[in-house]
Amino acid sequence: MTRLIHDQFAKDLMEELLSSFGEVRAPRRVSSEMREIDVWFVPQVSPNALQPLGVLGCMVQTTVILEPFRNAASTEAICSCLLKALEARCDLQRQADRNNAKFSTAAVPVLWVLTPTASEQLLLGFGAKEQPETWPAGIYFLAESLKTAIVAIHQLPRTPETLWLRLLGRGRVQEGAARELDALPATAPFRNKALELVLSLRRDLQAKQDTDRDDRELVMRLSTLYLEEKEQSRQDGIQEGIQQGIQQGIQQGIQGAQRTIVENLLKSRFGAIDAELAAVVNPMMALSPEAFAALLLKFPSLSREELLAQVQEL
Repeated sequence: MTRLIHDQFAKDLMEELLSSFGEVRAPRRVSSEMREIDVWFVPQVSPNALQPLGVLGCMVQTTVILEPFRNAASTEAICSCLLKALEARCDLQRQADRNNAKFSTAAVPVLWVLTPTASEQLLLGFGAKEQPETWPAGIYFLAESLKTAIVAIHQLPRTPETLWLRLLGRGRVQEGAARELDALPATAPFRNKALELVLSLRRDLQAKQDTDRDDRELVMRLSTLYLEEKEQSRQDGIQEGIQQGIQQGIQQGIQGAQRTIVENLLKSRFGAIDAELAAVVNPMMALSPEAFAALLLKFPSLSREELLAQVQEL
């Protein structure tokens, strides 16, 4: 099923973005009916270190559960996520009891449901509300004790801070994010690996025979990006080859000039260069600038035998 392809892309992207900052488990099993959490993340860095991830970095400053959906999450799907989060909470409480430790709600992970779209009716059903004073549009929080938020990806502002989340959207939202990703400098954090995952998603979808209309359109949109990236790689290869050729040419020119200088010195001091004198050309060219300068100072007074002896000692 193509949904599994998108699910794997979402997990791979989250793991790639987060693995540098803490422990990622994707998936993580919880008790009862062996339900699996899509992504469980425990940060191991300071909040400042998470800034390159933008809004995602703000979301994962504490232990979190990330549940990304390819299609719009239904009420039942979100309830299932809540059940997994509550079971994880119970697991933590049982561990604290076994260790005779005080259970702290601060250790309870925050559940983030990432859905490409969310209807007003669905959000009202969960009593989800925005917090515009601290979070951008498109992020809705449930009652405080539930420690849960719904991210409606299609409502997120189109800013660099939301890029990593919008890559998990659908249709033009995901395509636009992919193009923004491609436009980032090659040295931008996570850019190259994330782009590789996006193009891998395109390849996997293209290989499937039962893709739906949205996925076929996504393949077509990403195909342009693929061709552009391929052309850029070709141009980069050409440019690299040109640079290497220039460097080699410069190096060869320097070496040729050095050889001419050494040969002219030998000719002016000893006349024609025979086989014995020719053998000292390369060793003299290999001298450091300091050693070569010292040899030049003595050169007018050196006999042929003294020169050959000194070069042999180098």
